[in-house]
Amino acid sequence: MLKRKEFILGAAVGLSFAAVATAGGVISWPGAHAAPAAQAAGKLVPSAGAAGLAFAPPQGAPLSFADIFQQVAPAVVQIDVKTRVQRPAGVLQIPGFGAVPIPGRPRGGSGEEGEDDNSTTALGAGSGFLISADGFIVTNNHVVENAEEIKVKFSDGRELKARLIGRDEGTDLAVIKVEGEAFPFVSFEESAAPRVGDWVIAVGNPFGLGGTATAGIVSAMSRDIDPVGYNEYLQIDAAINRGNSGGPTFDIYGRVIGVNTAIFSPTGGSVGIGFAIPAATAKSVTDKLMRGETVERGYLGVQIVSLSSEAAAALGLPENTKGALVGDVTADGPADKAGMKIEDIVVSVNGEAIDSSTELTRRVARAKVGDALRLEVLRDGRRQTLNVRAGRRPSEAELRAGLGEDEGEQATPSAPAGQAVEGMTVTGITPALRQRYSIPESVNGVVVTAVEPRSKAGQMQMPAGTVILRANNRSVSSAADLKAAVDAAKAAGRPGVLLLVRTPNGNSSVVLELSKSE
Repeated sequence: MLKRKEFILGAAVGLSFAAVATAGGVISWPGAHAAPAAQAAGKLVPSAGAAGLAFAPPQGAPLSFADIFQQVAPAVVQIDVKTRVQRPAGVLQIPGFGAVPIPGRPRGGSGEEGEDDNSTTALGAGSGFLISADGFIVTNNHVVENAEEIKVKFSDGRELKARLIGRDEGTDLAVIKVEGEAFPFVSFEESAAPRVGDWVIAVGNPFGLGGTATAGIVSAMSRDIDPVGYNEYLQIDAAINRGNSGGPTFDIYGRVIGVNTAIFSPTGGSVGIGFAIPAATAKSVTDKLMRGETVERGYLGVQIVSLSSEAAAALGLPENTKGALVGDVTADGPADKAGMKIEDIVVSVNGEAIDSSTELTRRVARAKVGDALRLEVLRDGRRQTLNVRAGRRPSEAELRAGLGEDEGEQATPSAPAGQAVEGMTVTGITPALRQRYSIPESVNGVVVTAVEPRSKAGQMQMPAGTVILRANNRSVSSAADLKAAVDAAKAAGRPGVLLLVRTPNGNSSVVLELSKSE
């Protein structure tokens, strides 16, 4: 109650001072442009504003977004989809109680032998917009992925069935089509790029409400938050929520400058940070999908991460060294055939510098299958040139399957054995450890069997079962190899050692900060 009372008292005092200030007849608030009260004491005469308007907007701001919304709303649609999902076997769904086990029935699996299909219908909703008079509609891939039925609802209340024309998981774009002609449609803006601070209006179907407009500005450009790496998102603060996915972002002329796709939110609702696929990317992909083409991208066959300043320091390179660090090379892939090795650092493609792993992904993705790529790499501190023929990038599902993720539970390790190195207990990989931690026969290195919680490795939350493959560009097959790499880094005065480790999602490069010598 104290804060509430303080607020009330402060407001009362503020009003008292305002009354005293205005008693003399003149008050000047910043930006208000109030005129003196010529006729009656205490009366303020407001400016007439622009063209007689009481509230004139600042230069460059629209008087209202109503005309824009009225212009573009007929082209924006609500998309409703039906999909099939598997229900857990051996449970009963009871409203208010969730999944309740059925006595005597096993849980999991697909049910008893001869049992009917255990799937159920799931409903979803999103947004989209017409880009042609003959019914082509742009939306997000995640809106229509796995849909068995797609319905489109127009702003005039009509509902039409739609069919999937094509989708691209890499950019999260899809094209669907309704039958008909003379549909109202909008166009992507191709000639001009928006700037940070430009007005935007988002139209879509948040929470299934349909026909909703929100306004804001472009908050940032080229946001690198795409886990795949093909999109450089526009960040906007116009509110977008669940159901806005696939809807358009317009400029103040009614041109499409983005496709709303994602939000950053700790609550699940809009907090003013939304992301849209830029028009240039969306048009390029959707044009191909409309023609019935498959979106193909170049492929190297490597796992990469951006080279951090910590990793550069651990390798004895200048901290401003930029590039993409190779964590793994796919056997018989294009990069492997060209001689690329684990822990190579790609610093340029066809003479153009590479600053990050995302930039390398995009450069390679733009290549056509069979294109020659000249890669400059750093290997053991020396520059080398590799000539690679770009392959065809597999689908994201194929790439995920190729990681060999083990869905089984890992056995709890017994008492740790091995040698202590920088807070980790490590040992060579034995047949028993391969079985305990599900380590494939093709993987060689040292396995972490325990970690001291207060050590640097403990602070990194490195779990038992982690396999260390390499340390500072050298393969390790024993605890002694790892300790030698650590000792060499300390002798060279380096702050850390770069480790290549195996994780369930593939190889990853991490920098282990070294303890200070006593």
